[in-house]
Amino acid sequence: MPVRPTTSADPADEHPDVTRTTADDVLARLERAFPGGRVNRLDLPAGRRLVIDDGRGARVTDHAGRSYIDYLLSSGPLIIGHAHPHVVDAIRRRAERGTSFHLPSLEALELAERVIGLVPCAEQVRFCGSGSEATMFALRLARAATGRDAVLKLEGAFHGNHDSALMSLAPSGAAAYPTPEPSSSGIPDAATGDVLIAPFNDLATVAQVVDAHATRLAAIIVEPVQRALAPAPGFLAGLRGLCDRHGIALVFDEVVTGFRLAPGGAQERFGVVPDICALGKVLGGGLPLGAVAGRADLMGEMTPTGRLGAYVSGTLSANPLSCAAGLATLDVLAEPGAYDRLERAGETLRAGLRAALAEGGCTAAVLGIGSIFQVAFLAGTPTDHRGLALADAERGARFAGALLDRDILYTGAKGYLSLAHGAEEIERTVAVAAEVAPSLAGAPPAA
Repeated sequence: MPVRPTTSADPADEHPDVTRTTADDVLARLERAFPGGRVNRLDLPAGRRLVIDDGRGARVTDHAGRSYIDYLLSSGPLIIGHAHPHVVDAIRRRAERGTSFHLPSLEALELAERVIGLVPCAEQVRFCGSGSEATMFALRLARAATGRDAVLKLEGAFHGNHDSALMSLAPSGAAAYPTPEPSSSGIPDAATGDVLIAPFNDLATVAQVVDAHATRLAAIIVEPVQRALAPAPGFLAGLRGLCDRHGIALVFDEVVTGFRLAPGGAQERFGVVPDICALGKVLGGGLPLGAVAGRADLMGEMTPTGRLGAYVSGTLSANPLSCAAGLATLDVLAEPGAYDRLERAGETLRAGLRAALAEGGCTAAVLGIGSIFQVAFLAGTPTDHRGLALADAERGARFAGALLDRDILYTGAKGYLSLAHGAEEIERTVAVAAEVAPSLAGAPPAA
């Protein structure tokens, strides 16, 4: 099936139902309609605002008709690129037969069976509306299964928008493990009492916290790749051992890594199987979808059997449109060589950025694994949140802003590649990095 052109002469021809006004008016309307002019918490460099009208392959086009190479990719879901014909066709065909039932559809059943066949820990699946819901429900399930209340999360990890997750994302003070620091207003003080904090990639400190609080702990929740920081050798296996020793549920937050690092996600790639995992992003193929997956005996806690089961439900859970888009995405990822292409693209981009920045006099760490990358202006390679937090944020924002000025959408935080990112996009990105590097040269902090 031919891919549609990147832009049209008049976008209103394709979307006659969308009101078109001047570019300046669109930005003014943003400020009136949304808190801070944002639909979420994403900040672009230098306070820039983009309203996206079109996405095709590796590019997006804004409301003013300007095209960008896209490394945001809707914060990760679009692993095969924007508007892939197979996904578009799957959504269209499903929409023609109905969009929501609050009962199982064949698409939901097939996607659940696909997840069970791919993800090592998945014996059963319960769909939900988002990755945030998936981590929230995974922790509820762990608490129900263990009869304990406390959870341990790792400093700097993002597990969504619920109270237990919004702890110590970017703590302001000195390390005081295991005491959490709320990362949002509106979180009740009581919520902090059942969350413990330890550093990523520091198994000794995690073990100290777990050993001291084991009888309270229902779960350890971890991003197997925390932001763009890879796990140290033995770290995930060490968490598995601690959980086994103390009867704690190991929860992998694979909202980012699920289906991105391998067909079975990080648990396949690193060979460590959790008890429960949370899935999202790629799972929905660009539409809202999350899932909790895990051992059948734990998943059975969701079903009341003479007592109140762990409540995991939602009006649009297992939405047929999202399931159809997810199935279509997994179809494309199952094509021979798909993951090899993603791996090579990530390696090529990271190596090219390292060389370009170094040749321009910049000291920077280019982090990531598989099709994930991040540029951090600091010396050395950080292994945890506090090390990464030493990066020169001002220089990082200038780098991201310089790329955006040259039509490359990279926020300065974690970036993603897709199957649509080819040699042309990667070579252009590296060339732009080489062009702007001399203006960013200097000695940054050390990790």
